[in-house]
Amino acid sequence: MSHHKTIRSDADQLRSLGYESHFERSMSLWENFALGFTYLSPVVGVYTIFATTFAAGGPPMWWTYLLVALGQLLVCMVFGEVVSQFPISGGIYPWARRLFGKRWAWMAGWIYGWALFVTLAAIATGAAPFLAQLFGLEGTPIQTTEIAVALIALTTLLNLVGTRLLARLAMFGFICELVGAIAVGSYLLIFARHQPWSALIDPSSLPIHGSYVPAFLASSLGAMFCYYGFEACGDVAEETPDAGRTIPKSMRLTIYVGAIAALWVCLGLVLAVPDVRAVMSGQDKEPVVTILKTAMGDLGVRVVIAIVTVSFVSALISLQAAASRLLFAYARDQMIIGSEHLRHLSPGRHIPAKALIVAGIIPAAIAISALWLQNAIATIISFASVGIYIAFQMIVIAALVARARGWRPGGVFTLGVWGWPTNVAALAYGLAAIINMSWPRTPEAPWFSNYGVVVTSLGIIGLGLIYMILARPYDHGRAPAGDAHHLSAAVPPPIGD
Repeated sequence: MSHHKTIRSDADQLRSLGYESHFERSMSLWENFALGFTYLSPVVGVYTIFATTFAAGGPPMWWTYLLVALGQLLVCMVFGEVVSQFPISGGIYPWARRLFGKRWAWMAGWIYGWALFVTLAAIATGAAPFLAQLFGLEGTPIQTTEIAVALIALTTLLNLVGTRLLARLAMFGFICELVGAIAVGSYLLIFARHQPWSALIDPSSLPIHGSYVPAFLASSLGAMFCYYGFEACGDVAEETPDAGRTIPKSMRLTIYVGAIAALWVCLGLVLAVPDVRAVMSGQDKEPVVTILKTAMGDLGVRVVIAIVTVSFVSALISLQAAASRLLFAYARDQMIIGSEHLRHLSPGRHIPAKALIVAGIIPAAIAISALWLQNAIATIISFASVGIYIAFQMIVIAALVARARGWRPGGVFTLGVWGWPTNVAALAYGLAAIINMSWPRTPEAPWFSNYGVVVTSLGIIGLGLIYMILARPYDHGRAPAGDAHHLSAAVPPPIGD
């Protein structure tokens, strides 16, 4: 089918779901995939948390990147069914609204939104030391904060240009990150390997007392930080032609290619560690820098840092785009303060400009507050990953409830008879992951630090519940809700691959 007929068909489908859209549908399959990939950013995830995860589990921690990818693929499959039938901008919030209801959707969006804002602040702050090292700065707290805020301002300006630039930047970031991951991983494996291949399956030589299982579970936290981002493909559903068919594909591609990149670069780093005991004891606090300097020298380190910086910026751009579309979706349904402003698209560029600006101001404020509230902000940032996992599982639960009510996925992409078992397995994985991420592992630390993830999560959920009870935002607007099981399960006619 021609492009114009596809666009008309997309508009008709969206209209049948109760919405009119004025976004520019210009994002191709590969550009949509690149958005999810750069949001997921496996290189950022591996590099930034490698020291912690390796110190927890040693070389066998590499397997966690494979196991978590398989678990997240289950969630991705459930999301693919949902977005295929409900290709609506904002992702998590509108999906929860149609599957379960308004209250559930509002809370899912609240949790997901704050997790996105915190993640934006965390990644901008995490990128600052790399940039400081690249330009020969000391990396003081003030310099780090200034760099973080400048990065957020830069990505806001780039996002304000429009969807076409967003798509092109995502593609550029994807190419740089994938080439960098393959090149660095290959170089380290060929020229800088210090550990035997058997180290990947032999924890017996590690300085771990008792069972290896707790150490393995602790080391899996790094992989859990890596494998979300595929949902961002659905956040821009109204900017993607043939979204019901395209987005489930791009979501799966995000997991497949992201897993390959993360596994490859992590494998190179794991086997290139010169002194395993030094990293596990904390003596070597920057093993990635040690590995790269030993293998490539200062020039090589600078090249890798430049690639990593591109990955950080790409991740920030994609994250902010996702956050702004969530705010737009909330505002379109009149579910948030300032809806009359946030629900409008800018003329000409067809983007939610005011929502983008808000999605820059809040993370910047979080990053700035770290100067005075370092311990508190560190605790809040720990909510970034678990908050997104909680929001994910709210969709997985909503899909199960909808199935129990009689929902038969009616999009182009469905799991058929595998829908129920995949949905149940995705829930089991997700709940286990949330427990693992929240589990206190430092009994010697103060309770507010040891239980920081739990306390922060409960605090954000509690604030959301208070706001829901007092302001009743879910009663605003007339958008459909909780109607998935009433809609026809007839699959729309194919409109071309």
